[in-house]
Amino acid sequence: MNLTQALESRRLASAKKIPKHKYAGMQASTFELQKAQLAAQAFKTGKTIPSFELPNVHGDKISSEDLLKCGPLVISFYRGGWCPYYNMELRALQSVLDQIKAAGAQLVAIYPETPDHSLSTYEKNKLSFQVLSDIDNRYARQLGLVFQLPRNLREVYRSFHIDVTRHNGNTNYELPMPATYVVAESGKVIFDFVSEDYTYRLEPKEVGTTLQNHLPVA
Repeated sequence: MNLTQALESRRLASAKKIPKHKYAGMQASTFELQKAQLAAQAFKTGKTIPSFELPNVHGDKISSEDLLKCGPLVISFYRGGWCPYYNMELRALQSVLDQIKAAGAQLVAIYPETPDHSLSTYEKNKLSFQVLSDIDNRYARQLGLVFQLPRNLREVYRSFHIDVTRHNGNTNYELPMPATYVVAESGKVIFDFVSEDYTYRLEPKEVGTTLQNHLPVA
């Protein structure tokens, strides 16, 4: 089962398990984001990413400039370790990490939680790539990925025992949309995927295909 199929299975299970009024509210919130066409306003292929320097799970600062000196870069943005859909994507990315490295590229995941929560996600999913903490979504905001969680959805998440404020260390309820960028050594984006719907993710094999097409001809 690939990631797309696994996510669909999860969506169907959630629709049956979550109380109807809560599930309807979650779907309505996603529809509002889609209606606002937020994904269309986000950073796109052909643009050069702004540089970043963010802490990893051990508190070490990781910079995009240093990463790009070593080759292409794959960047995955997600909402938090509390999101089951993104944990599925993290594990799927881990499964193709060797393919990404074989193309001379590196993979990083960026999310707005504090480093101690990043460490929990890192260990839980047995990851061996960098997970970076983007406090207050400062970097995600530069790429046009940030939205504010609607009030009704905050209550729904709290009923699921998800405390976004505790995870993010602030009270603004801002989250990034799911996004994946493949960035060339020059810093230019050569592939982008952005979705207003948090239940959809890029199939990891598309990352591998993009990187393979980017490899110089021997």
